[in-house]
Amino acid sequence: MLKNLTTTRVGGPARQMVTATSEAELAHAVAAADAAGQDVLLIGGGSNLVISDEGFPGVAVQIATRGLHLDEQPNGKVLLRAAAGENWDTTVEYSLAEGLSGLEALSGIPGCTGATPVQNVGAYGADVSQSLAWVRAYDRESDQVLKLDNAELEFAYRESLIKRTSTNGSPRYVVLEVAFLLARENESAPIRYAELARRLGVEAGDRANALQVRQTVLELRRSKGMVFDILDADSHSTGSFFTNPIVESSVLDKLPPNAPNYPVERAGFVKLSAAWLIDQAGFSKGYGLEGTGGFALADGRASLSTKHTLAITNRGEATAQDILAIARSVRAGVQERFGIELVNEPLLIGEGL
Repeated sequence: MLKNLTTTRVGGPARQMVTATSEAELAHAVAAADAAGQDVLLIGGGSNLVISDEGFPGVAVQIATRGLHLDEQPNGKVLLRAAAGENWDTTVEYSLAEGLSGLEALSGIPGCTGATPVQNVGAYGADVSQSLAWVRAYDRESDQVLKLDNAELEFAYRESLIKRTSTNGSPRYVVLEVAFLLARENESAPIRYAELARRLGVEAGDRANALQVRQTVLELRRSKGMVFDILDADSHSTGSFFTNPIVESSVLDKLPPNAPNYPVERAGFVKLSAAWLIDQAGFSKGYGLEGTGGFALADGRASLSTKHTLAITNRGEATAQDILAIARSVRAGVQERFGIELVNEPLLIGEGL
């Protein structure tokens, strides 16, 4: 069952399952499925997937490639190359063990390294586009392996060329290897997130010890159920289920004066806090559990995390429909209260909101 390969623990069987432990096996599995006219679902860490209870009517390819390598560069820089199937937090931990900085604020994010450039994974003011040098990928259209550099990947907030050229979660470009250009130093990259800066005792924009940044980020993420732990039901989720909405600045006129908002590169637009919108629309932590509202939706099998309103969690026996019932209720409530439509961050395989 595919649920055993995802952090939310939902999903039925695949028609066919292939585990690829090398780049050649990965490219061949995808090419063979394409030649046979079968749909393809790529699964790495399974942290960004909500798969239908009916399963997947095609070929599910589990990416299990491994490998971490360092290439010394001029001016104290190092290129860290990671196989797509490497666990992301293992990659971050390895970089710090080798005396490199640049990835520390991205500690604790579940999933595999090859998935990080797809939606420009980020947290605590950092994202992978800030340090990613290039990606090697198998292009299903040309049947060739290409190298795509940072600019070619067209990164934006939770966006990239790879994500935009995907169909129903099946990408044109299958990531094989990711390379990050990092600094050989003990100090972190500048701290861009106010909460993290406060916990570290520094000003926003300052640097701190990179190892200390990692430990602080892990502590923050665990306190919000955002580090996967088999014993913690609050972590049995896709992490943030909804992205922070980017809206025209005029929308702020219709929101309470204390509504959190953040500048973005796009002129005339701002980014709002999805967690704040959810909370202010009446959905508290634990929504879906008995005594916290919405219990009839999923009979307590699924709920918002008791630690963070952005995560929809499997409390033990939830189905994909239970997870989506909570998501639909929350999205409808925010739409009704604020006129803002939340967009799901994880891929919904065989399902929709």
